[in-house]
Amino acid sequence: MAQRREITRDDIMPMNRYADARKELRQRLLEVKKNRRLAVGPVCTFYFENYDTMWHQIHEMLYIERGGEAQIPDELAAYNPLVPKGRELVATVMFEIDDPERRREFLSRLGGVEETMFIEVDGETIAGEAERDVDRSTAEGKASSVHFVHFPFTDEQVAAFRRPGAEVRVGIRHPHYGHIAVMPEAVRAALAEDFD
Repeated sequence: MAQRREITRDDIMPMNRYADARKELRQRLLEVKKNRRLAVGPVCTFYFENYDTMWHQIHEMLYIERGGEAQIPDELAAYNPLVPKGRELVATVMFEIDDPERRREFLSRLGGVEETMFIEVDGETIAGEAERDVDRSTAEGKASSVHFVHFPFTDEQVAAFRRPGAEVRVGIRHPHYGHIAVMPEAVRAALAEDFD
């Protein structure tokens, strides 16, 4: 079945219905997400997004903020760019450090990290392209703890990624955070569904 590529106003549930189904919907989403995340190094996780994850995120924002109908266009505009469009993978990349002082110190040296993220498929590199909605690094060299990154694939790279057992690596080449992780086969298989 073809993946959905855009969330429309017609896809938004009334909030009373969402509230009633929220627990069950969140459980279902945990199943979707379990093969869509990958730790890269000790404090970074790539969360690969799709229609389902973004549909849920929009509903959570509407549920929590209670902005009603007026809030819906902003949420669609914010999250639709993170739904893969058929020849890409899209990741929310989070640096997760609980201690506020340690986090501040760590991020203060990580400027430009969003420009150093990549995926390798059978030795071929797909460079990440950071979402341009806002600057995620300051002029002083401090990075945000959250980044939104697109990985555009060629047809040949998609075919290689889809091959069962393909060696896929995800990494960051930053002077202060250089790490690579091998993508487990279950994650590769789930993400292969993101392509047309």
